Amino acid sequence: MPDMPSYADIESAARRLAGKAVITPLLESPRLNDTLGGRLLVKPECLQLTGSFKFRGAFNRIAGGTTENGVVAYSSGNHAQGVAAAASMLGYPAVIVMPEDAPAIKIAGTRAWGADIVTYSRHDEAREEIAGSVARKSGMTLVPPYDDPMIIAGQGTVGLEIADACAGRDIAPDAVITCCGGGGLTAGVALAISHRFPGCAIHTAEPEGWDDTARSLLSGERQSVTETSASICDALLARRPGKLTFEVNRNLVHSGTVVTESAVIRAMVTALTFFKLVAEPGGAAALASAISGMVPVKGRTIVAIISGGNVDADVYADLVARGQS
Repeated sequence: MPDMPSYADIESAARRLAGKAVITPLLESPRLNDTLGGRLLVKPECLQLTGSFKFRGAFNRIAGGTTENGVVAYSSGNHAQGVAAAASMLGYPAVIVMPEDAPAIKIAGTRAWGADIVTYSRHDEAREEIAGSVARKSGMTLVPPYDDPMIIAGQGTVGLEIADACAGRDIAPDAVITCCGGGGLTAGVALAISHRFPGCAIHTAEPEGWDDTARSLLSGERQSVTETSASICDALLARRPGKLTFEVNRNLVHSGTVVTESAVIRAMVTALTFFKLVAEPGGAAALASAISGMVPVKGRTIVAIISGGNVDADVYADLVARGQS
């Protein structure tokens, strides 16, 4: 197993990302707070370059590693765009392995940064094997989506910014909720927040049918999703937590929550109504956990991370219409 990332690694990542990544704000709505009976703060990584937090880890990994021949990655879309953007900014070629049914906006966004795309069927092909083959044949460096100390450290800058913003406003958060797929964002945020606010609980949010992290946290061992179901949360469909990410998360995360599709849609409407933010389904999972009461807000101060906003316009319009009906 690679070396465990540390708080110092997150500080280094923040210096590397300075002037490259957007320092996203910490938002709140007095009207929503009144409705919930507590204080809900939202960290909108949908406003990040490429529309998700994934740019942070990708840039940190590529800028701080050995990538002379370029990079290859596999992703359903947000990591793909993060790697493509970071590689473009740093002057490296990139090849991205993406599922053929990935959202069109994510494929277009990846291609717009100049990356070459190799598509595959997520139902009968293994993206890791395809990417590994490309890396071996081309000599490119494989940039994994989450199970890498520099990726985790880059994602940890989200937690560092939350801590800085809270400290600057004299806020002591009771809990932070992260959207969780493979666990990279959670691990980075947990490392940063536990260092700065040791009493603050960390919770994950996953969609129904894809609760591998929640079950892994309960059992103390990595669990896998074996019988998969369709989900609107395409960004969170990891079948098993990463080895490195789970090693961090099992020690620092308080609990895993599981949200329904209807709760996710309500959260997308909430993000639009109260914050004027476009959240993709997977990016709204943490907010869904808060407003549905999975992580209680009443009488407390909770931070929910909106992890991404890359959703096809027609899909978004349909889901919001369903949530408002």
